[in-house]
This record gives sequence, C-alpha cells and structure tokens, in this order.
Amino acid sequence: MNSARQSRLGVDFGRVIQGAALRAGDQDTVFLSGGLAEALRTPPSPHAFDVLPRLVEQFAGQVWVISKCGPRIEERTRQWLDHHEFYARTGVPRDHLRFCRKRADKAVHCADLGITHMIDDRLDVHRALRGLVPHLYLFGAQQEPAPEWVHHVPTWLAAEPVVAATLVPDGQPDRSW
Repeated sequence: MNSARQSRLGVDFGRVIQGAALRAGDQDTVFLSGGLAEALRTPPSPHAFDVLPRLVEQFAGQVWVISKCGPRIEERTRQWLDHHEFYARTGVPRDHLRFCRKRADKAVHCADLGITHMIDDRLDVHRALRGLVPHLYLFGAQQEPAPEWVHHVPTWLAAEPVVAATLVPDGQPDRSW
C-alpha cells in the first residue's frame, strides 16, 4: 500500500447534506416517502452549503457524495441535487457521486476512491469503514455517545474545524493512515 496519498473526503447525502437530524431519533420521512415536489422542497442541512465549498477547496476538489439508497431514492437524490444547484453552489464535481444498495458497501467506494475522511450519520457505516478510512466523522444528533475511534460532529459548523484540523499543508501527502 502506498504510504502517501492526497486527502479525499466522502460525504453521505441523507441526514448529512439534506435532512440533518436536529434531535436524536429524527427521521427524514418527507424526502423518503413524500412526493417528488415535497422532496425537492426539503432544504439542505443547516450550513451544509456554506461549509461544503470551503471543504471542497481545502480538499482540492477531492470530495465525493457517497450514499446508500435504492433506485427510486437514487433518482430522487439526483433530482434534489440538481434542483438545489448543489454542484455549482458547493464545487463538488457532478461526477463525484456514488451510490450503493447496502450501507457496508460504502467501504467499496471509499477503497476505490482512496477516501481519507468520511462524514456519515450512521455508526454502522463507520464500523464498516474503520481501519480503511483514517478520519471518521459521525454527523448529527445521536442517541448513543460516539465511540472513541470516531469524531462526533453534530452540525456542519462543528464539523468544519474538526475536519480541517486533520488536513496536511498544500502539496504534502496525507500520511495519517
């Protein structure tokens, strides 16, 4: 395995970019079970569109959306991203979008992309990534305390400095893993 690589960020969609849980146990039912018009009206998570462009710059464009969903929600997610001008507003390239059908399969995408940092709201995803992705961030309100091997970041404003603190200076490889 190469001992030097560029920092690369993976970000979940549901309950991270869109529909963040403000209280433990909150569900994103409108996006998942409502009609398309309702889903498109759901806003981005608070400050997601403020913080993501700065992270995209800090990661030199190496940011991917990695989401678990079925075909119907995949299409709805693509429509939501277009409707909210996600790519133009955040700087995430349109082709930096990956979908899988099982949460644990996010590990396949992370390995393929060389993801070094992952923001996701599900602890089971982080368990699947443990040992593969060096910097793990458990996003949003949680019912249980986060284990010591994952950083809990309840909001985008809280996530930004924690993620940025792990980045190496420009031109230097990430040797943290």
